[in-house]
Amino acid sequence: MCCESKRRFLLLYATQKGQAKAIAEEIWQQAGAHGLEADMHCISEMDKYNLETEKDPVVIVISTTGTGDPPDTARKFVKKIQDKTLPPDYFAHLQYGLLGLGDSEYMFFCNGGRTVDRRLQELGAQHFYDTGLADDCVGLELVVDPWIDGLWLALKEALPLQKEKEGMNSAVDAVSSSLSPALPAVHELNLSSEVQNLKLEDEGARGSDVLSQKLNGINLVAPARDTEPSLIHSVPPISQSALNIPALPPEYIEVQFQDTQGENPHLSSLISEGTTFEVPVTKAVQLTREDAIKTALLLELDIADTAFEYQPGDAFCVVCPNNVSEVEELLHILGLSEKGDDFVCVKVKQGTKKKGASRPQHIPE
Repeated sequence: MCCESKRRFLLLYATQKGQAKAIAEEIWQQAGAHGLEADMHCISEMDKYNLETEKDPVVIVISTTGTGDPPDTARKFVKKIQDKTLPPDYFAHLQYGLLGLGDSEYMFFCNGGRTVDRRLQELGAQHFYDTGLADDCVGLELVVDPWIDGLWLALKEALPLQKEKEGMNSAVDAVSSSLSPALPAVHELNLSSEVQNLKLEDEGARGSDVLSQKLNGINLVAPARDTEPSLIHSVPPISQSALNIPALPPEYIEVQFQDTQGENPHLSSLISEGTTFEVPVTKAVQLTREDAIKTALLLELDIADTAFEYQPGDAFCVVCPNNVSEVEELLHILGLSEKGDDFVCVKVKQGTKKKGASRPQHIPE
């Protein structure tokens, strides 16, 4: 039910398989704890909201489907805003923040969200919070969780202050216009609070000048001219840019090592489906240009000495061995040289506070 003491914002989601809806529902659930009320709708329910007259901030969570298309639930909406007859100030009154979901394994990463974001900008809409692009290839939560954490401060900054006071609705338009020049600063304030929540601890370097410096806002001071770039020193142009440092997500994955006791199982025993074969690569030709976003190769495999059955339409994947020296170096850096032959078991931690925690599908147990 609507609570008069809570400030409202419009929450829209466009989903294909339910992920964007689940994230929108999480935002809706958290809103009350921050003194806000989310008016949530599927973006296809255009009879329940009207962006042409919307005065409150709008939050959009949208996924990508196919080869970079908006989800089916957003097709009607996208078609409407892509109308070439719309004037460039059509959404000049609109303040919004957008979270796009995608997978970098595909060529057009987060293109569903990018399409809507770009078109809203072309029609005069303004960001009250920077766009987030979450990658399912590495884990959506790496972007989604910190993006939601920073959303609340940005919303409170964007909402007209007059709505906190009764009987002053006549002043809302004036204050909204006065807030417009300050919109770019909203995200900076949000990032400042995020940075303040980050803790840098290094027992071996507490006395160093680097760790004793205090973080002011989100701008990093450029090091001396002769300093090489590293994890703690930045050089132009990065040192001259405002960096968005995501908050560390809560730990919810537990890694256990099990001694194989001298066993050296074949790769096929570690793969749950199908059969594996070791075959030589007889030819490799690069099909894409050097400046292509992703490289495509034509590989020819010699399967003359391999007997297996296949049908038209069957698919196969290639498992390439890692360079032995690189593996040994990585184990040494991680302090796991003695665990090189152990089984690695990946499980969800018991008692984790992360909602809906599950083992990433691309990592076998």
